[in-house]
Amino acid sequence: MAFVVIIPLTIVAVLGISGYLIYRFVILDYLSNKSVNETLKKYHIKKTQFEIIQEYYENKGEHLSDKEISELVKQYRQNEPEQFLAMYDSTREKSKPE
Repeated sequence: MAFVVIIPLTIVAVLGISGYLIYRFVILDYLSNKSVNETLKKYHIKKTQFEIIQEYYENKGEHLSDKEISELVKQYRQNEPEQFLAMYDSTREKSKPE
C-alpha cells in the first residue's frame, strides 16, 4: 500500500530535481550567452566574450590561462553581463593614443 504513494512521489521528485538542474546549468547559460552576444552585436562589437576578458586582464597586467578565462566568461555572463561592455570600454580607452 505504501508503494502506491512512495513510487509516484519519488518519480515526481526526480523529475523536478532533474528539470531544475537542466534549467540551472544548461538553459540559463544558453539564454545568458544569447543575451550577451545580442548586446555585443547591438553595439557593433566584433570581439567575443573570451577576447574581451582576455584583453581586459592583459591590460591590468594579469595573464590568465584559457581555462581561467573560460570560467570568468561563464561567471560574468550569468551574474554580471553588463561588465562585458564596461571591460570593452576600458580596453578601448587604453588602446587610444593620447
